[in-house]
Formats: sequence, structure tokens, C-alpha cells
Amino acid sequence: MADEKKQLNPMLKLAMDIGPLVLFFAANAKFGIYAATGAFMVAVLAALIVSYVMTRHIAIMPVVTAIIVLVFGGLTLFLHDDLFIKLKPTIIYVLFGGVLLGGLAFNKQFLSIMFDQMFHLTPEGWRKLTWRWALFFLFLAVLNEIVWRTQTTDFWVSFKLFGVVPLTMVFGALQYRLLTTHAAEKKD
Repeated sequence: MADEKKQLNPMLKLAMDIGPLVLFFAANAKFGIYAATGAFMVAVLAALIVSYVMTRHIAIMPVVTAIIVLVFGGLTLFLHDDLFIKLKPTIIYVLFGGVLLGGLAFNKQFLSIMFDQMFHLTPEGWRKLTWRWALFFLFLAVLNEIVWRTQTTDFWVSFKLFGVVPLTMVFGALQYRLLTTHAAEKKD
């Protein structure tokens, strides 16, 4: 099929999703939050470029994330205030959760648009999965606010890698039953 988009190898995609965060963590440990922020900005852009070179398209979520990283990372560096980089995850999570809920309100299944090549679900399955991910993103937004406001910057950076990433993977894995229960016939 000529119109089918090239997909990244799942392990490469995972590395490109988590790699900038690992670099952020390592740079923060060695050089502090401002150097880590700069490294994170460069790594996010590099991941977008690699994704585009390999697939000739870029998904909307990484683009939105990169824009927010660049804006809030830039503010962090320009104003020398780590508040902005700490707010970035909250804004991304609220944005993604809000877009998913807004889509539900207007009968638009944005997850089905993004993941239709990967998962084939019934309309009810897409609706349930969308609700779950929207609420999970809003939960992560609240959790980010609690952690950055009550803990040290180093703890917050570590939590992003060793807390949020595993939480997201576990949450995603917990959706397996929904994915199998609401599987639709694959279209050829």
C-alpha cells in the first residue's frame, strides 16, 4: 500500500521517546538543571529529525511536545528560572488530556486517528481507551504539580524518568484487556 506511513522500529521509537529524558536526567546529575534543559531541547529536536528522516512524516504529539519543550526550555534558560521547565510536563499532560476529552465531546476519536494502524478497536473500545488515557494524562498533570512543588529539583528530574515512565508503561500494559475485549476485525 503506497499510502501507508513508514513506522519506526518499536525499540528505536522507545529509545527516541525516552532518550531525551535519560539525557536530561544524566545532564542534570552532572551539570545541573540549566545544562540539562539545553541538552533536553537539543535531544528532542534530534529525535524529531531522526523520526522524519526515517519515516518521512512526524506525528503530531512529538511536534507539540517539542514546541512546548523549546518554548518552556527557552524561557528556563533565558530567565534562568527552572519554574518553566517544571511546568512543561503539566502543560503537556493537560493539553493532551484536554484534547482527548474535547474530542470525546465532539465525537472525534483522536486516539483512533493516531493509533488506527497499530490497534483495531470497535468505536466503544476507542471511546473507553480515550477516556482512560485522558484521565491518566490529567492524573499525571496533578502528580507533576505535587512533585515539583514539594520536592527538590533533583528529585523531580529523577521522578520524571523513574516514576512517570514506569507509571505510563504500567498504565499502557493495563489496557491490554480493553484492547483484546474491544478488538475489531482488521480491514485489509
